[in-house]
Amino acid sequence: MAIKKFAVAAYDDEAVLFPAVKKVRNSGYKLHDVYTPFAVHGLDQAMGLKETDLHIAGFIYGICGTSTAVGFISWIFTSDWPIIYGGKPHFALPAWVPITFELTVLFAAVGMTLTFCYLNQIMFGVKKHVFHPRQSDDLFVMAIEINDKTPQDEVVKFLKSTGAVETSVQMAEEGWWYGRWDQKEEYEALNAG
Repeated sequence: MAIKKFAVAAYDDEAVLFPAVKKVRNSGYKLHDVYTPFAVHGLDQAMGLKETDLHIAGFIYGICGTSTAVGFISWIFTSDWPIIYGGKPHFALPAWVPITFELTVLFAAVGMTLTFCYLNQIMFGVKKHVFHPRQSDDLFVMAIEINDKTPQDEVVKFLKSTGAVETSVQMAEEGWWYGRWDQKEEYEALNAG
């Protein structure tokens, strides 16, 4: 991934953050992301993000769990070990409901958790650039990508006019990568100077 330049603005109140996000979008700047210390309802709509498809993934994982349970149990009781016990037939579907339900829930829960972690880039070993040390503490941080068409000074001045308490320009990786937190990265040297 390439190292890119970002204009970073920190806000101390979500009431100031919402109009700032709308101003950034209306001005045509490329909004990279907004980092908040807690969930802010309606921020995804203000940023123009589409609704998540996680519920569709959960349904697919649940169907996989149901299929696995019914397929495996039917194979065991009809082909692998066909024992008649208690007068039940080999294919006793009502008796399989508890196991089928549990596997459906297990597959859906584990699958959705792993998908959520992947989509939000919070898997084990994943590193991501931290734009402000207080972005998960008490500040709302917005990052705007700076390219050749957007002058750096103009973007910083614009962010200050939206009510930002702190602004800075940083060089950072655009996405996430695997690595260790105790190793120095190339962009840290760029941001130090």
